[in-house]
Amino acid sequence: MSKSTSVTNSVKVHRVVAGLTQEQLAEKLGVSRQTIVAIEKEKYSPSLEYAFKIARVLGKSIEELFHYPSESKEDSHE
Repeated sequence: MSKSTSVTNSVKVHRVVAGLTQEQLAEKLGVSRQTIVAIEKEKYSPSLEYAFKIARVLGKSIEELFHYPSESKEDSHE
């Protein structure tokens, strides 16, 4: 089974550590619980706006939550 997006994330881990249910996170973001389920299962990548909102609610940076594979080693020369 292939993933719908190449963006991976650790939203579920950070949500659980923060002590939030999927429903509570969804409520804070103004989205459905199903949206949170889809994000956590990597079936859906949130918009940039919602990625920022999720990061703020969980007290993390976007980079701590979302990961995009680099095309080559040259892309990650930071």
